[in-house]
Amino acid sequence: MNIQQSIGVFDSGYGGLTVFKSIARKLPEYNYIYFGDNARTPYGDHSFETIYQYTLECVEWLFAQGCPLVILACNTASAKALRSIQQNILPFKYPDHRVLGVIRPTAEIVGDFTNTKSIGVMGTRGTVNSESYLMEINKFFPDIKVAQQSCPMWVPLIENDEHRNSGADYFVKKYVDQLLAKDEHIDCIVLACTHYPLLVPKIKEVLPKHISLLAQDDIVADSLALYLQHHPEIESKISKQGQQHFFTSGDPKAFDASASIFFGKQIVSEHASFLK
Repeated sequence: MNIQQSIGVFDSGYGGLTVFKSIARKLPEYNYIYFGDNARTPYGDHSFETIYQYTLECVEWLFAQGCPLVILACNTASAKALRSIQQNILPFKYPDHRVLGVIRPTAEIVGDFTNTKSIGVMGTRGTVNSESYLMEINKFFPDIKVAQQSCPMWVPLIENDEHRNSGADYFVKKYVDQLLAKDEHIDCIVLACTHYPLLVPKIKEVLPKHISLLAQDDIVADSLALYLQHHPEIESKISKQGQQHFFTSGDPKAFDASASIFFGKQIVSEHASFLK
């Protein structure tokens, strides 16, 4: 199936749907293709080389569907594959295509939300261990101190639709307390995983009122809107029928059953058979 001139949104699974939801709400006029590589998720358990290869295969598949612009709505892919794709693949093989990630848009604005110059980053083990947020934030705000906290139980709670239940309270408080214990001056926390916006209500229950909370969904949507304004050569290629199409490398029925947790409404996906 070739749906020409769409914005591609990619994630290793479901989390990117929270970003896509915000993008589609802010920019409803464009055509979109969402692709989840559910057959090979989670990416965080794989090596750098494997994550890069998986991400590149999915990006190239979206290019083949007519997407001149692809958003990596996945922190792991953004941390471990984006720069290599931008520097080593696009200039030589796809000079008219663009690939953007979710880390830089957050890093660019985080300085506007802290007075103490101390922030926290909460993410998966893979994202935290990559130190991508530390490096990106340091580029824009070298005077900001960053404390990190991995939250290994948050994604399983969300993907099993347990994040609204009282059983999730323990793990929300546990990781927030562990982060705040690392730096008493933290006044801003970045949620560095696209799953985590679904936990915002519970996080706010245990977070001191003076600490601001930044989730990536709206940040990435706002950044994309600005990007399209500043790059008419890309924006003009994208069709504007407001169409949305969903694909998964896994089982569409299983994908559809869980996707509504993240996207807020029922969707119908198709299987993308491109894996070797």
